[in-house]
Amino acid sequence: MKDWKKFAGPLFVLVVFFGALYLLHRELNQYHLGDFVQALRNIPLVYLLAAIGLTVLNYVILIGYDWVGVRYVGHPMHFRRIAMASFLGCAVGNNFGSLLGGSGVRYRLYSNWGLSAADIVKLVLLLSITFWIGLFGIAGIVMLMDPAPIPARLHLPISTSRPIGILFCVMTAIYLIASAAQRKIKIVRWQFTPPPLKLAGAQYLIASFDFAVAAAVLYVLLPDAFHVTFWHFFGVFLLAIVLAVISTVPGGLGVFELTIIVLLDGTNSHDLVGSLLAFRLIYYLIPLVIGLLLLGGNELTVHRHHLKGAFTSTKKWSSFVAPWFLAATVFASGVVLLISGATPSSEGRMGMLRRILPLPAVEITHFLGSIFGVFLLILARGLQRRIETAWYLTVVLLAGGIVTSIMKGFDWEEAVLLWVMLIALLPAKPFFFRKGSLLSNRFTVSWFVAIAMVLGLILWIMLFAYKHVEYRDELWWRFAFDGSAPRSLRAIVGVGLVTLFVGVTWLARSRGKLPELPNEKDLADAMEIVQRSPMTTANLARLGDKRFLFNTERTAFVMYGEEGGSLISMGEPVGPEAAVRNLIWDFREMCDAGGRAPVFYQIDEDRAAIYVEAGLTLLKIGEEGRVPLNDFNLEGKKKADLRSSDRKLTAAGCIFEIIEIGNVPAIMPRLKEISDAWLADKNAGEKGFSLGFFKPDYVATCPIAVVKQNGQIIAFANLWQGAGNEELSIDLMRYIPDSPHGLMEFLFTKLILWGRDQGYQFFSLGMAPLAGVEAKSGSPIWNKVAELTFRHGEHFYNFQGLRNYKDKFGPEWKPKYIACPGGIKLPLILTNLTTLISGGLSKLTKL
Repeated sequence: MKDWKKFAGPLFVLVVFFGALYLLHRELNQYHLGDFVQALRNIPLVYLLAAIGLTVLNYVILIGYDWVGVRYVGHPMHFRRIAMASFLGCAVGNNFGSLLGGSGVRYRLYSNWGLSAADIVKLVLLLSITFWIGLFGIAGIVMLMDPAPIPARLHLPISTSRPIGILFCVMTAIYLIASAAQRKIKIVRWQFTPPPLKLAGAQYLIASFDFAVAAAVLYVLLPDAFHVTFWHFFGVFLLAIVLAVISTVPGGLGVFELTIIVLLDGTNSHDLVGSLLAFRLIYYLIPLVIGLLLLGGNELTVHRHHLKGAFTSTKKWSSFVAPWFLAATVFASGVVLLISGATPSSEGRMGMLRRILPLPAVEITHFLGSIFGVFLLILARGLQRRIETAWYLTVVLLAGGIVTSIMKGFDWEEAVLLWVMLIALLPAKPFFFRKGSLLSNRFTVSWFVAIAMVLGLILWIMLFAYKHVEYRDELWWRFAFDGSAPRSLRAIVGVGLVTLFVGVTWLARSRGKLPELPNEKDLADAMEIVQRSPMTTANLARLGDKRFLFNTERTAFVMYGEEGGSLISMGEPVGPEAAVRNLIWDFREMCDAGGRAPVFYQIDEDRAAIYVEAGLTLLKIGEEGRVPLNDFNLEGKKKADLRSSDRKLTAAGCIFEIIEIGNVPAIMPRLKEISDAWLADKNAGEKGFSLGFFKPDYVATCPIAVVKQNGQIIAFANLWQGAGNEELSIDLMRYIPDSPHGLMEFLFTKLILWGRDQGYQFFSLGMAPLAGVEAKSGSPIWNKVAELTFRHGEHFYNFQGLRNYKDKFGPEWKPKYIACPGGIKLPLILTNLTTLISGGLSKLTKL
């Protein structure tokens, strides 16, 4: 059932899209492709300029959507940033829908600018509501005042759009009333508190102006033969928008055009198609290219060293959004090459090429242009995942596409477009850092659907363009300058074969089931990496209770556990810095392939940008206390308690000692006895994952710090030693129930002094959960809950007491975070994390 739901949505999109193409074919059956091209050329220049001016105005109005959203979440963001997020989000979202949509672009920009995941979810939700409320409100009024007739051949139960208008007006009124009353709106499982009435009114006005100006863009492009008032056309346009959005087809491609053609029901449909093509070019494609130039220009600027400092902040935001935007434009460039290969070449231009190039050069470059196009569709996914190989191949294919565009038909417009994309891509090389095979990429169902839609569209265009050609066996072998149909046929077959080969090859590769618990070789390789790591928490790999994800060279690994629908990494990847970034992405992709949520537990803020780049959000979960050892001593008023404990325990005959690894087996029975007594006294079981547990094989791998009294061990702690004497820490810390008061302070103090004398830089006291989580005005709900729990949750856990205890040793506090998907999945992810840390659901319920 779960798999069925996963594929149901994309299959619905495919059915709707291909259904729209079929109906368009029937509607336009009496026309030829040349009729549409001629209609496009016949649009007066003044009309085109008016449409461009209105498009500029419309994108200015669209900023209002994001402005309302930012106001709603209460973030004091600069208007310039809001405008940037709006433009880039709309430019991508209008063209690609949810595949590479505006929500992903906005998430990366807004998270980089300080919005939490919860705030971004609210903002994106409000954008959608603003769209629909404005659409329902203005469409309802238009359909009531000037209802559009519904053609009888559609066999619908209504003859005009007036009933739809009544429904839309009622829905708008309900929303405004709920805003005025500040009452929650519940739709199935979803609850939403609308903004205040003033902001709701702004939503309605902004969206209304948006639709009116967008409609005007197409209206000024209509052929003179269509004598239709703007008011009537506006109603048709709004209904087309509704159907296009409901279809979920990216950009409403095909669905929008079909609705306009059917409802206007004109006799000169070929002229109308020319207007729709111009509308797609001006309103959709040009803003996408401008966004690409904006990013490309920014990258060229920040690489000029003498201005680099002035543009640091700009480079930072572009590093988050540029790969997504470039992936979208590369995908679009592939579509351009495929459409070009499926349509006839200009007779005049082919006549010129006949005098310059031999026929084989034209035939070969035409075929290669289409092959390059389908590979660009595939490489776009690699760019989105920041694969270095994808960047190199894309540069080569864009350059090759420029050459083939000129040689196959002197399509200079196409060559210029590809040149612009190449110029924007070249300075963005630092964004594409990941190594690995392209076929190891995790293609989502949405990507497969997008590629299938493009190939279906190309096939439809070819069949429509050459419907007057009789398909015979001889056609395949016909080579001539005027043989556009045979060239397109060979190109489409080549594209199909390449797609089939890549698809079969990708599917044949192992889908990478989760590895079993580590074997002896895995543990041995991991231990070599741990011994070279300055991170003491890397020693948790010694337990053998976690799975490992190694990099290809096996020089670094992620250790993780599974709980519910989450794969949870204990800490950050362990290994050289150069391997860490790739492993974060590898872990993310492994989770995506298995339909699980990736979670990184207890990460530092130093690498926060990498996790955000990978599409994760950060939640602060506490602070780690690290004691600087260079100048640590017991002098001063703040260390009075430590001096007191040291004197009392020394007077009571307590002795501190370090037991080296070779001597640990001899004292193992006594350590086991102390551990069992400690667990029984605490009425607790072993935990695991983020903490060690008493396992003789594990305990024997570390030196042991012990406290003896009268020659008998009464307390112990196993030591974690970071490479290069960077850090020292402990894991298990256990003592007999009737031990002297202050025993653990004595052990800590002696151990810290010993670490100082051994030349260690820091002693880690571990994390103080929820410490330092601030709940300011406008903070996300997680911060507010965390602060409340820290201050008033002493009944469940001694949060403040633990922080105050560790403060005795004078540590420096370092924030710790969870990196995980945000939004509605967050509560379940946190539940899975808590369950895993506690050692299982049965132990969690005992806490």
